[in-house]
Amino acid sequence: MSAAVPLYTYQKRWLQDKARFKVGMFARQCGKTFTTTLEVVDDCFAAAAEGRRERWVILSRGERQAKEAMDEGIKRHAQAYQMSLDAMEYDWVGGSASYKALEVTLEGGSRITALPANPDTARGFSANVFLDEFAFHADSRAIWKALFPVISNGWKLRVVSTPNGKGNKFYDLVTGADDGWSRHHVDIYQAVADGLPRDIDELREAIGDPDAWAQEFELQWLDEASSWLSYEEIAAVEDPDAGRPELYRGGPVYVGNDIARRNDLFVVWAWELVGDVLWTREIIERRRITFSEQDAIIDDVMRRYRPVRLAMDQTGMGEKPVEDTQRRWGTHAVEGVLLTGSRRLDIATSAKQAFEDRKVRIPAGRPELRADLHKLKKTVGATGAPRLVADRDGDGHADRTWAAFLGIAARDTAPMEYDYQPAYGAPTPADRFRRPRHDDDDGSPFHHQRCRFGRGSY
Repeated sequence: MSAAVPLYTYQKRWLQDKARFKVGMFARQCGKTFTTTLEVVDDCFAAAAEGRRERWVILSRGERQAKEAMDEGIKRHAQAYQMSLDAMEYDWVGGSASYKALEVTLEGGSRITALPANPDTARGFSANVFLDEFAFHADSRAIWKALFPVISNGWKLRVVSTPNGKGNKFYDLVTGADDGWSRHHVDIYQAVADGLPRDIDELREAIGDPDAWAQEFELQWLDEASSWLSYEEIAAVEDPDAGRPELYRGGPVYVGNDIARRNDLFVVWAWELVGDVLWTREIIERRRITFSEQDAIIDDVMRRYRPVRLAMDQTGMGEKPVEDTQRRWGTHAVEGVLLTGSRRLDIATSAKQAFEDRKVRIPAGRPELRADLHKLKKTVGATGAPRLVADRDGDGHADRTWAAFLGIAARDTAPMEYDYQPAYGAPTPADRFRRPRHDDDDGSPFHHQRCRFGRGSY
């Protein structure tokens, strides 16, 4: 069956390749998911014409991506093929968790299911499988281990992605040889040569990061030995619900602020603690705004979230903004941080641990954010001590990264409430405003909070 929609030459090569095991590495936004979902529908169409039924499962990196594959791919192609379908959505239960599954039954009885990828969902079906953006799947090797026995009985396997470093199963598949796999490689230059209408120079300038361009458009395997956060570590904590202020649940908030006045970015990053995970609630970025405008943004964030602590970069020009913010909101809530020497490394180390342990969530689908977080490099200074550096480019000096790291540090250094009950009985609501006298009591309304929550105050 010929394609029911117009395709570029590289898409036709992929669609017409009937190998049982097929892996494709494609540049960003070149239609890899669109083309592979077309192959899935085409396969079901051919089965219907022959009186057969096919079974396909699409495993995506998350629920949002699974929904896009189904809505923008499968349903759209079925319409182009003039095939009727019945659609349903249900909770698929596997192991100790449940996952949102989307399923269509096409004319002729073939079924296609799309859901998030993990070892449970990978072993839960006997079907042809499409692994979408496989390099970005969390636990890709565990997924592969669970999946491959399932498709061993004659089923087809399709794997597509852009690269995401060398520490995942997708890298192994693409770089293998003479093992029965058909391999396709389509960088931005090949895609444009085959008809894709893109302005390469415009894209390269807009992304503003050589590493991100090399990986996501030129399909280079980057040497990440010097990167503080690898692309894999960054991708593992991306979530479509992160970065949405409307999802704020009223939990404890910790804010980081990287200060800039002229060339770099002024960034405010608000984290909400949900369970033991820090969720990005809001990232505010501005360039070349006045200090008074910066003050207004900080005040708005403080009023809306009432953060437990705001950590501000006090280095260089940060001295006065920190002093002014502490005067407005109190030293109990605002901490100035000098990002120099061992303090800088301590903060970055704590943040890296949070990323590695997946105790943070950041917005998905933002290449400039991913590039910024990957910009920080570890080097060795003349004395042999480790140093963290970031190249300054048109998109700042890892400003988003340091705002994020400062917010994580704010959580680590925030005052903790003691689990303490006085011997004379349980406190009443009025006790909130009664406090013991201390030699350093300044009479401020915040003094009691410092006594109750400050480390070592009692």
